[in-house]
Amino acid sequence: MKTKVNIEEWVRKDHFLFFSKFEEPFFGVTVNIDCTIAYEQAKLKETSFFLYYLYRALKAANEIENLRYRIIDKDVYLFNQNNASPTISRANGTFGFAYMDYYNDESTFYKMALEEKQRVECSTDLMPSGSGENVIHFSAVPWLDFTSISHARSFSFPDSCPKISFGKVTVNNGVRSMPVSIHVHHALADGYHVGLFVEEFQRLMNS
Repeated sequence: MKTKVNIEEWVRKDHFLFFSKFEEPFFGVTVNIDCTIAYEQAKLKETSFFLYYLYRALKAANEIENLRYRIIDKDVYLFNQNNASPTISRANGTFGFAYMDYYNDESTFYKMALEEKQRVECSTDLMPSGSGENVIHFSAVPWLDFTSISHARSFSFPDSCPKISFGKVTVNNGVRSMPVSIHVHHALADGYHVGLFVEEFQRLMNS
């Protein structure tokens, strides 16, 4: 479900009109997330740490209204839900794109996401079985403790989906941390909204 935004009455009208004309309207930041508790909980439950933090990132993103805006045919729509399109690594060194619906119930999300993860791991296709405008593009590069990251993009293809990347978990004085990069379309969201996402994601990782 999506609702068309009346741009003329939208509080972001000027921001939208300004940034939507940019050749590169995305901006991004990289932060470190404390994942000590989350890592321990995932291991205790014998679940995939990747799916454990992916669910929390997706849940946090769904709490931030500005991360649910999308530009479609030059109009702005507010979706009631973000879903996930993450990259899944394969044993042969390649990866495939997956599609995972968001569910409020974590056990339901985990069950469906695990099935999709296993499907992609055993496939040779690049593209997911489903997608749409209301996805967040997630990627994991667990081999790199990065401090910044960029994304390959086709500037001729209209795209306003947020992009969130996760890096390598490192341990320092007993604290596990993970770099997380967030890129968003500046016509739809600002640093303030990214800050809200980071705060909520960290809260969920600590819960």
